[in-house]
Amino acid sequence: MVGDARPSGVRAGGCRGAVGSRTSSRALRPPLPPLSSLFVLFLAAPCAWAAGYKTCPKVKPDMLNVHLVPHTHDDVGWLKTVDQYFYGIYNNIQPAGVQYILDSVISSLLANPTRRFIYVEIAFFSRWWRQQTNATQKIVRELVRQGRLEFANGGWVMNDEATTHYGAIIDQMTLGLRFLEETFGSDGRPRVAWHIDPFGHSREQASLFAQMGFDGFFFGRLDYQDKKVRKKTLQMEQVWRASTSLKPPTADLFTSVLPNMYNPPEGLCWDMLCADKPVVEDTRSPEYNAKELVRYFLKLATDQGKLYRTKHTVMTMGSDFQYENANTWFKNLDKLIQLVNAQQQANGIRVNVLYSTPACYLWELNKANLSWSVKKDDFFPYADGPYMFWTGYFSSRPALKRYERLSYNFLQVCNQLEALAGPAANVGPYGSGDSAPLNEAMAVLQHHDAVSGTSRQHVANDYARQLSEGWRPCEVLMSNALAHLSGLKEDFAFCRKLNISICPLTQTAERFQVIVYNPLGRKVDWMVRLPVSKHVYLVRDPGGKIVPSDVVTIPSSDSQELLFSALVPAVGFSIYSVSQMPNQRPQKSWSRDLVIQNEYLRARFDPNTGLLMELENLEQNLLLPVRQAFYWYNASTGNNLSSQASGAYIFRPNQNKPLFVSHWAQTHLVKASLVQEVHQNFSAWCSQVVRLYPRQRHLELEWTVGPIPVGDGWGKEVISRFDTALATRGLFYTDSNGREILERRRNYRPTWKLNQTEPVAGNYYPVNSRIYITDGNMQLTVLTDRSQGGSSLRDGSLELMVHRRLLKDDARGVGEPLNKEGSGLWVRGRHLVLLDKKETAAARHRLQAEMEVLAPQVVLAQGGGARYRLEKAPRTQFSGLRRELPPSVRLLTLARWGPETLLLRLEHQFAVGEDSGRNLSSPVTLDLTNLFSAFTITNLRETTLAANQLLAYASRLQWTTDKGPTPHPSPSRPVSATITLQPMEIRTFLASVQWEEDG
Repeated sequence: MVGDARPSGVRAGGCRGAVGSRTSSRALRPPLPPLSSLFVLFLAAPCAWAAGYKTCPKVKPDMLNVHLVPHTHDDVGWLKTVDQYFYGIYNNIQPAGVQYILDSVISSLLANPTRRFIYVEIAFFSRWWRQQTNATQKIVRELVRQGRLEFANGGWVMNDEATTHYGAIIDQMTLGLRFLEETFGSDGRPRVAWHIDPFGHSREQASLFAQMGFDGFFFGRLDYQDKKVRKKTLQMEQVWRASTSLKPPTADLFTSVLPNMYNPPEGLCWDMLCADKPVVEDTRSPEYNAKELVRYFLKLATDQGKLYRTKHTVMTMGSDFQYENANTWFKNLDKLIQLVNAQQQANGIRVNVLYSTPACYLWELNKANLSWSVKKDDFFPYADGPYMFWTGYFSSRPALKRYERLSYNFLQVCNQLEALAGPAANVGPYGSGDSAPLNEAMAVLQHHDAVSGTSRQHVANDYARQLSEGWRPCEVLMSNALAHLSGLKEDFAFCRKLNISICPLTQTAERFQVIVYNPLGRKVDWMVRLPVSKHVYLVRDPGGKIVPSDVVTIPSSDSQELLFSALVPAVGFSIYSVSQMPNQRPQKSWSRDLVIQNEYLRARFDPNTGLLMELENLEQNLLLPVRQAFYWYNASTGNNLSSQASGAYIFRPNQNKPLFVSHWAQTHLVKASLVQEVHQNFSAWCSQVVRLYPRQRHLELEWTVGPIPVGDGWGKEVISRFDTALATRGLFYTDSNGREILERRRNYRPTWKLNQTEPVAGNYYPVNSRIYITDGNMQLTVLTDRSQGGSSLRDGSLELMVHRRLLKDDARGVGEPLNKEGSGLWVRGRHLVLLDKKETAAARHRLQAEMEVLAPQVVLAQGGGARYRLEKAPRTQFSGLRRELPPSVRLLTLARWGPETLLLRLEHQFAVGEDSGRNLSSPVTLDLTNLFSAFTITNLRETTLAANQLLAYASRLQWTTDKGPTPHPSPSRPVSATITLQPMEIRTFLASVQWEEDG
């Protein structure tokens, strides 16, 4: 069954009595009739979410209400590792012990029923929860039910917004919100998103939050110029319209900028980590300060209230790892509230102070029934002062950024195989397989000091350790699943160092098998590349037919790699067999003519410099002179304008013009039947291979940078730059978390007049998957294999930062320079370059970017394994789909959810108006009946994006905007198993399934 319901709106003030009691985790699994025709009628409960505000404190409508929000901000790794923070280890680095914070807060909440507290990071809370007694858990559940302990955001972590891919954001939010739903039911469901520390805010993040069902979004960091304007114009709060494709209010999200980032007002920090004076109300004491404190607070509240539009204002009472001794905070807040509110009677003061939460504050704003302005762009880049642009972290720690992206790819393959094989994946001939450790490690990596590259070195090492340890149980799971699905128990091997051409099995074995798994919803033609010994090899496809192969010699190392093209079905695998040909050696195939081409592309290189000089699209008859080279910015260590240095967060070059790594490159041309390559060596620490495979519509640039030399005392920030004559009028385009595209304009911000103090760093934007420039006719697009910073600093030019090594800290708290030791000094990556007509470019970059982030996974085996089941014939090819998905549809998630339940997400990956030639931006209708071959769907329930609410029962607060009335969401309606996806729409389902007995 499928419920094609859309969230209904909730108007403040109505439906007070609806659905108020706590529900168990079964809230997502109401009893449904047996499914015979995949059909269900969802009944809407349009006031379910309004009931979540029933525990909010009473306010005084005729006064200024000051909502005090006690909170702690607990980084899931930064200066200390996750475990060091949780247990309170190495307090000489930073005094912080999360387990003690939660212990102390619970005790303090019990001491006074008016006290409230919000908690955010479920990675920490879930660990603490598992260590509690049943009695303590019962107490905490009651505090949550009463609204005295409230969860905000609810993700595993508070994720970064610049360097995270949307799929990984959704996964980490799903993990945290699922824990809350299963532990506390609807009482624990967060109503607001709370991103108080991320260093800039993406439009896609707001869109995802809206689709997850949040009513509002609070954040702390805002560009200093933007904030100044917003205070003057009373636009600290507005509605963020976070998609140009999804119809309002689907991606609309009320957004509030907190007044003091996320810290307490000056002079009012009463944590044991603070030095502010406590409240002394005893008039006999020489330290008496209550009267002065009340006067100060009233002025503070009144001044702050003038910056916002309602009779409500919020004060964040807490900061990093505070409340380890919660009593010091709450005791002083109790006194403050009592003293200030006593002035209402004594002196007629019209200020009311109360313990509150972000959700309760939001509820009051909604009831004000005001009309709010609309924001349509994003909050990048972020600067906290002149010359201080937080654009360096877009590129910091590129090796970790790549490892995170590879791990996302690997996790999706692991999840899919677990879903396809069912219970056989978890327990099998290779042991116990489990996707949970990698899922949790990947969630941790989305933290705003993890994939961002802004932690200390030993913490970055620990993040990598968590990923590595998460891969192992997934490898066991995938081995069990592949044996079950193929019918053969092979000795499977996973070569994790293929990026540096190391794989012991393929380099030593005379014969081996190559299992290629394709996680895409369409078949792929993918070039397999494996390191081998100096032999010629015979490659056979799943049917035993010999397929073309090549062994090419790598000029820089004289090592060999085997190449062959693998055809792999959708959501499935193909098994190829490889064997050595006796007494034959590969032929070296080097050439002097610096041109490489296939049937679609031609790339020419300057014979004098060795640099790329021209790219030609033979299919569309497009010719573009383009020069690509590597440069480096000399990192600033401060100057007469500002002491600000370049560091892990901040990008600040010493001068605006970068320096050449080299004006020319030593080149080797390799031409074989299956690949053509130009090997460029720019210096001892910078090289690149430019390659073309047959049938490939993009040019691949595989760069290797490092160790960056710093013996001259200069930190260096290395870029790859493409220069063309395209008339781009100051415009360029970047993706938002890998999804929708935003237009960028040099030295410009859409909502305020920019005073540009850094012409380079102030024009850098996060590039999660692609950046492009166009003159309206031709479009040059570069796809990345990880998040990087990028820009177009002059017309026709495009640059991406690939690596940085710095000798000075940027004074934002890390306390050490970005000067990594060990393997991370040396980084390899890829840029994919596409040249297209503007009107057809989206079809190319959308589908290629999908293949980049969900690349096929290679698993190897010696061959000759025993049968998995004697009665079942082995198979060398398998597809989990009975029919391919259309090109505009991505299988975003296919994962186990329960013993007989799967999580399924299908996504339209084109935006409105992106592709006119093939109608890829049109709505797509899919029939889910018998779509999958490995299992049968017996029941299907549609949920919100994070899968923590049934969509038919979800509703969000409505907001009026100054853009005119927003259409109400469509009411729930019955539909069949045939679903329709609108452009950029993601639909999420919990599917009850029965696995096919033969796998």
